[in-house]
Amino acid sequence: MRIAAFQHQGQRQVGRVSADGANVTPYLPGQFDASRGAQALIEHSVASGALPQPGGQSLALSLVRLLAPLPLPRRNIFCVGRNYHAHARELAASVFVGNAPESWPIIFSKVPETVVGPDAVVRLPGAAISAQIDYEAELTLVIGRGGRNIARADALSHVFGYTIVNDVTARDVQMRHAQWHLGKSFDSFCPMGPWIVTADALDGADTRVRCWVTPAGGAEELRQDAQTRDLIFDIPAIIEACSRGITLYPGDIIATGTAAGVGMGMSPPRWLGHGDRVRIAIDGLGELSNRFELEDAA
Repeated sequence: MRIAAFQHQGQRQVGRVSADGANVTPYLPGQFDASRGAQALIEHSVASGALPQPGGQSLALSLVRLLAPLPLPRRNIFCVGRNYHAHARELAASVFVGNAPESWPIIFSKVPETVVGPDAVVRLPGAAISAQIDYEAELTLVIGRGGRNIARADALSHVFGYTIVNDVTARDVQMRHAQWHLGKSFDSFCPMGPWIVTADALDGADTRVRCWVTPAGGAEELRQDAQTRDLIFDIPAIIEACSRGITLYPGDIIATGTAAGVGMGMSPPRWLGHGDRVRIAIDGLGELSNRFELEDAA
């Protein structure tokens, strides 16, 4: 099942996307607070044990504008760093220097204001703030049933579903500080979508994650191509780690890490610039595409 947040005729709505991806059926107005995307729907499903049936009239997906499924997360997004072996190797001399990949997962966060939706513009801040903007394609899980100190054996029962996130990063800012939060948290630096696929419809442990970059005026280039079965820390391990001493709540978002092929790992590095587009596809989930533009560009 695919749960989407969207705008139609100026109104924000939440609905179910058809199996063929051609239509979306909205929930009735007032049934859920659509300004929060799927958040209220997730909370309802946890409390009642099931997702309700939408009661609105089916709309062609081509007639609506998809939004981030969780456009204003209830708190910071949990993110896992260095979670594919090849990515750990490509940045071993820079971002991951001194870290043994098999010890503990690196966990950092992005602020809620980073989130934008499918086809939204990602704002490049300009060279005075950062000249090294990079992409990171990531399978991302959404917590359903909350909990604290969640055991690995129980972890998957706490997953509501999955979405796609581009963990956009200002690499120079990331390296400049002793932590990653600032370089990961610029406004618009977390494109999310196109929807949430519920956990019963996607095996997050065995799917393919790909990322293409289309430089301004150039041809699309495949940059990242990986399988989630190659994660260093799998989804149960990630949930177990994030919940150690910390209560997870319905709607919490955890990005599981990115694969090799980021711009920083190339020789020479290739940063995102004005007019570039990044497209991410995850098998069984969908595609997320966003254009990057300088904030001060005319």
